[in-house]
Amino acid sequence: MLGRLLTLTALALGTTALDAREFTDAGGRVIDIPDEIGVVLPAGPPAAVLVYTLSPGKLAGWVTEPSGAAAEFLLPEAVALPTYGRLTGRGGDANMEVVLQAKPDVIIDVGTVNATYIDLANKVQEQTGVPYILIDGSFETTGETYRLLGDLLGEEARAELLASYADETLAQLETTLAKVPADQRPTAYYGRGDEGLETGMSGSINVEILEAAGAANAAAAAGEGGLTDVSLEQILDWNPDIIIAARASFAEAALSNPDWASLKAVTDGAVYVAPSLPFGWIDTPPSANRLIGVRWLQELFYPEAVDIDLRADTKAFFSLFYGVDISDTQVDKLLARALPAED
Repeated sequence: MLGRLLTLTALALGTTALDAREFTDAGGRVIDIPDEIGVVLPAGPPAAVLVYTLSPGKLAGWVTEPSGAAAEFLLPEAVALPTYGRLTGRGGDANMEVVLQAKPDVIIDVGTVNATYIDLANKVQEQTGVPYILIDGSFETTGETYRLLGDLLGEEARAELLASYADETLAQLETTLAKVPADQRPTAYYGRGDEGLETGMSGSINVEILEAAGAANAAAAAGEGGLTDVSLEQILDWNPDIIIAARASFAEAALSNPDWASLKAVTDGAVYVAPSLPFGWIDTPPSANRLIGVRWLQELFYPEAVDIDLRADTKAFFSLFYGVDISDTQVDKLLARALPAED
């Protein structure tokens, strides 16, 4: 096994340019990388989205295979790429030999950067001989992340287009929030899973844009951290103004189950389904796909204060970031149950 792995490592390294440059990643690690990078292997879903949106031709493959429903919102050649599994995060399942057969010039991991991920990066880089780069995945730095990746991959011009969109989205959000006093912003609960009893606590990357959009995260009462399981009793106690369901099945259950009936969000009919194609608009994964999610949340939370044409914005985002032009019917599909019904 070791001999076979070393052989595969040699094959991978054989594709790397002789000329190299130094790159310091978000973990402070100084890495030798090729001058020209042609093949990028994402370590996790956030990196896969960023590489696809920036330079789909350099994406080696997917961490998770795009669902059938997602395929119509992605480039056909990208949908056809292989799936390698994930190297990082919960459920890491990538086969290292298969990874090396992709002959990546670099492995890129975008997300949280701490001692655990630095240690993993060092181990994978030592095992494979492939440069492993850590990049901060904070939502507020999305523009700078694109500029960094653009320089890394030789895609500076396109990176600036995407970065400018990210910067403009955050500036627009700041303008909207300036019009809405804090005490007039809603309390929102984001429920994951069929039962909606998994959510993100205060500071969780999974509710990062919910909090960035000015809503009070109902689950902040559960403390700070990442994802957590909660009870219906806790949600009843928090009594959120709005419920956002990651899955339509949860939204249907919340509206039909008498145990949920006393919640303000339910009595007001303020239970919505987060758009999820081709990637989640709130998380799943927490990457650049959340940029259109911020525009949607502004329309949902502050319809009187925001100047947004969400349908036009959705078409423009999908064209710029995903490389596909979508129809009005597809926009209807994306936004189904995501906003209040029109009178």
